[in-house]
Amino acid sequence: MSTNTAVQRSCTKQNLSKRSLECIGECSAKRKASWGILTSQGSWADRSPLHDAASQGRLLSLKTLIAQGYNVNALTIDQVTPLHEACLGDHVGCARILLEAGANVNATTIDGVTPLFNACSRGSASCVELLLEYGAKAQWETCLPSPTHEAASRGHSDCLELLISRGIDVDQDIPHLGTPLYVACISQQKQCVHKLLHSGANVQKGKFLETPLHAAAKQSSAEIANVLLEFGADINAKNTEFERPVDVATPRSLVETVLLLQEATPCSLCQLCRLRIRNYIGKARLHLIPQLQLPTMLKEFLQYR
Repeated sequence: MSTNTAVQRSCTKQNLSKRSLECIGECSAKRKASWGILTSQGSWADRSPLHDAASQGRLLSLKTLIAQGYNVNALTIDQVTPLHEACLGDHVGCARILLEAGANVNATTIDGVTPLFNACSRGSASCVELLLEYGAKAQWETCLPSPTHEAASRGHSDCLELLISRGIDVDQDIPHLGTPLYVACISQQKQCVHKLLHSGANVQKGKFLETPLHAAAKQSSAEIANVLLEFGADINAKNTEFERPVDVATPRSLVETVLLLQEATPCSLCQLCRLRIRNYIGKARLHLIPQLQLPTMLKEFLQYR
């Protein structure tokens, strides 16, 4: 072998070795970033071990990772935090550990989703209660994904009750969704409809000019239509196409029969009095009805019991 050839091979080996070390260094750096070891605020990760442990409910692993210095607010590219994952998985123990370690209770993804929204989507009343205790914002003024609407649409009445107890506006109107009551009617979630109406939701407020009764009629939900009528829904309300609820009901359906019967039957004096008194009390004070100096039977009547 010539001297020149030997030198060339030696140089080639050195270059390959150098490139290999550089590649190893780059891979190591990428792994570090994806594990969320970065501790500065605003650092993000593709998906960290913390995300995986939280989503799978592995409490011991989560504690170990936090003790090792992993960032509890590590973000994926979509700005999902481990707390988002824990709440979506109904892992209240993991959520508590993360919050105790300083997790941002109101963190939002690029789509505006909060841990509270995820908890309501899953129907995890335990996570909802925990998040509210740690200062989660129950309702946003902007059109971010609404925990209240999510709970109402999925029929998670326990989550909805917790949100209502925190003083949310049960008539919050989101343009592309309408009110929580309207959403509950569209999704045919009877328990949530009851919960919202008992909490003072406006029976006439839906989506634009379409009322919750329109929604119940479209979904052929006679039971929900009956409840709405009992709470004073207007059978003559017209939507943007000038249609009444009976006009959008399926012909010869049970809900159409209910609406036609309501047209033919005047509201009773008792019912008119109840609606008038509840309206006078106002939704913010309906919870005080049990304290009124009235016979128990009358108080229960006012509370629809």
